[in-house]
Amino acid sequence: MTRNAAAVPDPVKVAPARPGQADRPRVRPTSRREDLVTVLLGACLVAGAMSDGWAHTNIIDTIEGFFTPWHGLLYTGFAASAGWTCWLAYQRRDAAPRWWRDGWPAGYRVGALGVAVFLLGGLGDMLWHETLGVEVGLDAAFSPTHLLIDAGAVLLLTSPLRSWWASGEGGLRSVTGVLSLAFAAMGPVILLTHSSAFLSVAPTEAVGAYGNQHLAVLGVDAYLVTTVLLTAPFLLAHRRRAAFGAGTALVAGVALFNLVMVEFPASQTVAALTALLGAVLADLALLRLDAVRGRDAALRLPIAGALYAGLVWAGHLLGLAATDGLRWTPEVTGGLVTLTAILGAVLGGLAARPAPAA
Repeated sequence: MTRNAAAVPDPVKVAPARPGQADRPRVRPTSRREDLVTVLLGACLVAGAMSDGWAHTNIIDTIEGFFTPWHGLLYTGFAASAGWTCWLAYQRRDAAPRWWRDGWPAGYRVGALGVAVFLLGGLGDMLWHETLGVEVGLDAAFSPTHLLIDAGAVLLLTSPLRSWWASGEGGLRSVTGVLSLAFAAMGPVILLTHSSAFLSVAPTEAVGAYGNQHLAVLGVDAYLVTTVLLTAPFLLAHRRRAAFGAGTALVAGVALFNLVMVEFPASQTVAALTALLGAVLADLALLRLDAVRGRDAALRLPIAGALYAGLVWAGHLLGLAATDGLRWTPEVTGGLVTLTAILGAVLGGLAARPAPAA
């Protein structure tokens, strides 16, 4: 082989297109106004879920069967959101005659899948309630039909979020994306009340002697579970672009959903407000870090996850200390903030884009 022949580089390999991808018509993306309507209808769905969660927590003895006012609110919000999602695709039938297959604007195809999953879960839930009765406590949290409904709701509610990411816009367009992000995090809350730090008052109780520390252990576990619930969606959004208010909206939404179900007890409410203050500080600090270090800085997401989780739970513990007083030892209290910050950093490392090959 000659020297010149040996220097010829290998041809670039191009990944084949997915089947049907080349023939799929291109439809116009949603506008800010269309995404705003989706968010408002999603708020109705979330409000219905909050009312149903309140009813299951406070007046469970009066609930009989599937057909209740609270289910009516929930499924009315779902029907409006589902109808609007399908209408957006139908409006684009000029570019996609088979609109039910090809007419979904960017971000809404997965939302349409969420409609189907929610509908399947809702039908199953109706049969479950009418044959087996109303679930209580952990039965409600782990009901298969409730899990399906919740999964479908998350897919549906995040349509404006994916639309925002696809548009690449900032400014006012980020408002609908951030609200969509918060609503999606609120979806699983109704099934995680047993492990929510916003409902726990474990730090106000003494740790106890060795072998009798179950309450403290469950309290720490609740903080870890809620850290994942808040930090994972925050990092997914922060990875694409920093948007002020994303972390704050997540804390506000999740805490509100929890506190509505227990009718705003004083100590948990104050602690949620101070946790919200911690989220505001984290949002401000991370925007400043991006301005100084740049969006391609090393360890950007691990630092963001650690700072966000640490400030939120430090604020939450300060709120509990101001109302009822902390009875955990300094080791457990300080270790909790450190542990949640480490968990946030680990989640940030998992969310970061892998470094390009040399």
